Amino acid sequence: MVTKMLSAGLLATTAAVGSLAVPAVAATSASAASAAASPGSGFAYGTDSWPVTVTGTGPYKEPVLGSGYGGYMGMAGNWARKLGCKTGNMLAWTPVNAGQANANFRTYHVGVGTGVYWYMGGPGVDPHYNGTAAEAAQWGKVQASWALAAIKGKYIPYPVIWADIELPGIKPALDNGWNSVYTSPCSGTVKQAYVPASVDRAEFNGFAAYITSHSSRKVGVYSAASIWNTIFGTGSKYGSIPNTYEWTYLPATRSLSAAPNGWCLRGTSTCAQFFGGQSSSSKYALMWQWSGGGGFTNGVGDFDQINTARMK
Repeated sequence: MVTKMLSAGLLATTAAVGSLAVPAVAATSASAASAAASPGSGFAYGTDSWPVTVTGTGPYKEPVLGSGYGGYMGMAGNWARKLGCKTGNMLAWTPVNAGQANANFRTYHVGVGTGVYWYMGGPGVDPHYNGTAAEAAQWGKVQASWALAAIKGKYIPYPVIWADIELPGIKPALDNGWNSVYTSPCSGTVKQAYVPASVDRAEFNGFAAYITSHSSRKVGVYSAASIWNTIFGTGSKYGSIPNTYEWTYLPATRSLSAAPNGWCLRGTSTCAQFFGGQSSSSKYALMWQWSGGGGFTNGVGDFDQINTARMK
């Protein structure tokens, strides 16, 4: 999501979450649109985060691929932005794509509409960090309350709120506080290069518990196996999430011509890899950011494969 494409122009995207403005947009090349790649039965193509040029005037079409525009996932908020940090405070949200996804969902019954994720700060950037699981859980609840406040009164039909748990490699906290404790949230200075997996998990549990007890929303995690294991441990009780919705971003490709059909890229043996003990066969495996994220830039934006059948 945010580990790439941080240009000044994109960082200026600060419009309110949930706007339904749907201006007309220019079409991509005819040759690209004519490809009309199919995501497969029970799936839809979508995008997330930064703006992309969606074609058509309704129903809208996925950029480059030409099939129906099946959904948009935008950043509801960001821990560093909420705490007033001068770096890492981006808001990866575009009301245009959100409006197009919602128009397709409401009017043309295409895809899942707009959903949101919360860019989470780990225990190490908690202003009140004291090393306890109780405080980490409270920090998770605080961020969950921010996420719900950000979408209050907005049209966000996708029922899952995604907890974005990643190691972005950008300041002020290169690991977002999941593996290190900082002298203060925005300082960028590590005072302890270790956070117990039990404390990390307590924060996520606090986030999830608050969302489900204060709203009708479901809880999911955006991450990847390699990152998840680095934070929560491989095969540990803290890393196991068998009943939590998942959105993975690995493996990935820069080639949009390899757009997936089902859970695998066309013409390859490369398939979506989920985490926390889950596989693509799980009913909780919902999305795959197969291009654009995690450094796999393609010159257009973030592309997602969305399992629409599992949310019905």
